[in-house]
Amino acid sequence: MGRTAKLTVSLPRELISLADQIAREKKISRSQVVSACLQDLAEKQRAAQMAEGYQAMAKEQTQLAAMASKIEHEVLPEWK
Repeated sequence: MGRTAKLTVSLPRELISLADQIAREKKISRSQVVSACLQDLAEKQRAAQMAEGYQAMAKEQTQLAAMASKIEHEVLPEWK
């Protein structure tokens, strides 16, 4: 991840307790728990953006195929 910096945040006590529980179970620091959660969120966001992009590309390709099939008879001779 590279360099680190300090960050002060306020969280509900329940989330702090949960972070502490996860930290104990995984034998990592509270900071590492928060960092892992943020990393997971970033990866999910990136995956969602990629899926959205692929869907847009698929829609565009479907439209292009529909347009091409309408004019293919003008370009290609009839198959016999």
